[in-house]
Amino acid sequence: MTERDLMQPSADPEERALEGALRPKSLDDFVGQERVREQLGLVLKAAQLRERTADHVLLSGPPGLGKTTLAMIVAQEMGAPLRITSGPAIQHAGDLAAILSSLVPGEVLFLDEIHRMSRPAEEMLYMAMEDFRVDVIVGKGAGATSIPLELPQFTLVGATTRAGLLPGPLRDRFGFTGHLEFYADHELELVLRRSAMLIDLQVTSAGFAEIARRSRGTPRIANRLLRRVRDWALVHGVVTIEEEHASTALTMYEVDERGLDRLDRNVLLSLIDKFGGGPVGLSTLAIAVGEEIETVETVAEPYLVREGLLGRTPRGRVATPAAYAHLGRTSPGEDAG
Repeated sequence: MTERDLMQPSADPEERALEGALRPKSLDDFVGQERVREQLGLVLKAAQLRERTADHVLLSGPPGLGKTTLAMIVAQEMGAPLRITSGPAIQHAGDLAAILSSLVPGEVLFLDEIHRMSRPAEEMLYMAMEDFRVDVIVGKGAGATSIPLELPQFTLVGATTRAGLLPGPLRDRFGFTGHLEFYADHELELVLRRSAMLIDLQVTSAGFAEIARRSRGTPRIANRLLRRVRDWALVHGVVTIEEEHASTALTMYEVDERGLDRLDRNVLLSLIDKFGGGPVGLSTLAIAVGEEIETVETVAEPYLVREGLLGRTPRGRVATPAAYAHLGRTSPGEDAG
């Protein structure tokens, strides 16, 4: 199991169905992100009292923290249908026009990875969000004409892992912006308890704590690890999962006691063994570990930086003394001493 497998939604239909079943269906069931949950709840309640569609919502933060789940909850709380698409799927203004023109009044449009949408589509979205209309260009060259198309009132929920890439005019058109943070271990334990109850799995408090500790502050990973521990317990005939069972199972899946996976360790080991601890450029580091630059930057790096194992400097990435200690290596400073 690679770190990318942990962070990405499963491609297996059964796993995806289970992931869907574990998603909270309301804000009351949603664990963690208290500030965002409270603020979003106020936005939705006010819209219901006014009998209007909710303001457009922008959700940002690392993968796996609940952006898609919150979009589904917005639709559920508003009693509206949900349409799901993504930025990479909208490469032409016509692609967006086709989606917008087929919306029904009050519908919630979830646009994942909104920062990857094409510029022409992005400019069309400005008018759609603000005036609920778009101008469709018919024909080419001097004979082209613009036909205004009125749109029903709708709520756009945009999600991004890289809010800094969104242009200001687009960000300004969202009525509410929420940034999702990594979860604390005790919050992940609550997520795990709810999931274990839904899949009828018996786990001790120490077992939950062990899984939460290795889940990188991310509910998606926590639920994925819980299912892998469940598989291990089933094969080994374990009825109630104790701390040692969870530890053994997750170690087998190469998830260590701090939640580092194979990719994390490869990044740190490459920094230390191949580049003397750094600094080294991101592209060079990605080549050294055999991964795409985006995977290293968006999947591995945020957690390593958060854990104090990797530093980002103007000259490149560096391994910290904590990284040397975690991998059982002697840091240059200790050698000098």
